[in-house]
Amino acid sequence: MADDDVLVSLYQAHKKIYPRSVTGLFAKWRWFFVWATQLFFYGMPWLQWNGRQAMLFDLEARRFYIFGLVLYPQDVIYLSGILIISALLLFLFTAVAGRQWCGYACPQTVYTEIYLWIERKIEGDRSARMRLDAAPLSTAKFLRKSAKQAAWIAVGLWTGFTFVGYFTPIRELAQHVLAWTLGPWQTFWIFFYGFATYGNAGFMREQVCKYMCPYARFQSAMFDKDTLIVSYDKQRGEPRGARSRKADPKALNLGDCVNCTLCVQVCPTGIDIRNGLQYECISCAACIDVCDEVMDKVGYPRGLIRYTTQHGLEERWGRAEIIRHIMRPRVMLYTAILGAVCVGLLASIYLRTPFKVDVVRDRASLARIVQGGNIENVYRVQIMNATERAQDYRLSVEGLPGLMLTSQPTVKVEAADALWVPLQMQLPYNGAAPGSHPVTLTIASDVGTVHEKTVFLVPR
Repeated sequence: MADDDVLVSLYQAHKKIYPRSVTGLFAKWRWFFVWATQLFFYGMPWLQWNGRQAMLFDLEARRFYIFGLVLYPQDVIYLSGILIISALLLFLFTAVAGRQWCGYACPQTVYTEIYLWIERKIEGDRSARMRLDAAPLSTAKFLRKSAKQAAWIAVGLWTGFTFVGYFTPIRELAQHVLAWTLGPWQTFWIFFYGFATYGNAGFMREQVCKYMCPYARFQSAMFDKDTLIVSYDKQRGEPRGARSRKADPKALNLGDCVNCTLCVQVCPTGIDIRNGLQYECISCAACIDVCDEVMDKVGYPRGLIRYTTQHGLEERWGRAEIIRHIMRPRVMLYTAILGAVCVGLLASIYLRTPFKVDVVRDRASLARIVQGGNIENVYRVQIMNATERAQDYRLSVEGLPGLMLTSQPTVKVEAADALWVPLQMQLPYNGAAPGSHPVTLTIASDVGTVHEKTVFLVPR
């Protein structure tokens, strides 16, 4: 190595971020979504519907209960529709106003807020936490840290328990937990999701958003200069600098930014929004809330940091002009596609026949001649009742002259159950030419009718 060569390390040690607490409009909205999402998540498994859990994804029985809907694996098209709607919503919100999902409703953001709230209640706000971490180990420090960890672990385990409660009836699961009779898989998944919550929200926090989440990487493809983003108004704020409240910033050749760095202190990812848009920004708007507080204290107008667009900043547009440019063709296209998919999914669910039928030929005996000289084909029919009450299903067949159903014409299937039944069709010996003939099996009930096509084989 030459004397003038410089060794550059490509590794940067992680520096712990101590987000400062903040109040304001956007902080209230963030906590609204924390409450809304967690009341749904923690409360939904306990809600009862028709004597069962209102929302239950019973993988063992291969049935998914969502209030009055009973879905089977064959209904995966509805899951696909929900995923498409979720993706389109994400694209639409991002094109309009940036990373709103990340800043307000993402589970990583929600649980980080909860864990930070616990940390503040036990260890204090930013400066107190920094002093505590820098202090030598003592009884007081040990007790505070232990209390925080215990609270974090409790929230993580309760989250894991609730998550498993969506796949195993949660009331039965609670009884198993109290009796210490949990099965190995239930135990594994409770601790797995509990540990994931504890680790991601308690320790990794912004690292998940910055290094693990792919959304931070491809979000820029959905941004343009008319996307609302959290922005610092450089024309108004620069040059920045400290000053007294009574000082005239113009006389000091200063902008409105007093360089208090509070916008950096409240940022959960530790960035300085004054450096412009950065991929680490999750659009939580904490910097807007704290900057507005500072502007109020020094007597300057709010909005030094605000939601606006790049075009809005450059052209000095007002709110009406910004909103007019937000409703651009890209946004209208996302909205139209989203609306069409939503209408299609809802119409499909509304028009859905609440039972499924599968017809399987008996391959052990493709065709045979039975007593009386008739040709018989044997099938197995599965009828899946997707309603909450027992149903009687009437079977009939058509497609060939003289074709008749010789097995039981009526089948009863219990509520939310599936039943395999044998089915025999017979045709007079000379009723059709040798070969394969298409026929239609009709299954009717009080809630709908299903037509299933199959074939009837006539031997040579």
